[in-house]
Amino acid sequence: MAGVLLQIGLLIWVYATLWFIISLVARRNDVADIAWGLGYVVVCAYLFQTQVKASVPLLVYTLVGIWALRLSTHIFLRNRGKGEDFRYRQWREEWGETFYWRSYLQVYLLQGFLLWVVALPIVVGGISAAQEWTICTYLGILLWGIGFFFQAVGDYQLTQFVKTRKHKEEVLQTGLWKYSRHPNYFGEIAMWWGIFVIVLPIPSAWLGMIGPLTITLLLVFVSGVPMLEKRYVGNAEYAEYQKRTSVLVPWWPKAG
Repeated sequence: MAGVLLQIGLLIWVYATLWFIISLVARRNDVADIAWGLGYVVVCAYLFQTQVKASVPLLVYTLVGIWALRLSTHIFLRNRGKGEDFRYRQWREEWGETFYWRSYLQVYLLQGFLLWVVALPIVVGGISAAQEWTICTYLGILLWGIGFFFQAVGDYQLTQFVKTRKHKEEVLQTGLWKYSRHPNYFGEIAMWWGIFVIVLPIPSAWLGMIGPLTITLLLVFVSGVPMLEKRYVGNAEYAEYQKRTSVLVPWWPKAG
């Protein structure tokens, strides 16, 4: 496995460097968000070409590919015709003269490293040559399906809301967003744990657990929920929304 991980690491380094060059040409760093999902397609394609084409890894590649292509397409369509995302624009202003090398290290290479870590359950499945489906396979598919529903539907509802909202401070509080302030992040976390459950019967599955654990910690404590919650500080409508609505795991809103 060590050799495969090293090869994938080198592949991701080339991939991240290519997207850094694209960002310089496009003059916007938020292309990194599009690159995130597509990077997993690259990993799956590499494993498909170099490893045994067994039933369980083919299932993993398919599920990851569906998630990745939908997410990258969604982000591309969301950003098309708009300025650079506020997070990257803020970094551009803060970093000043160090912008280029910090972008390469702190955006593209760091994202590439995280991609490599989160992709560990894909690698575990890819090198296993596992053919037999177990109860874990079906439970993992179910968990992945629940996650995909929450992310895809949540993203769609948010996209439609942004088109029709009356002002920028208005808060989406209907649909899935009535039950979770971040249903799309809940969906992504659920999908990755679903992939892990699928590869759970494989002897080296413990290594794959690092992937969903990492994405969970990132979205809950670092780059997902905290950044968006901070953006709404001072918004009275959002403060009331916070009191009623679960931050991540969907649940019935509190009365009043």
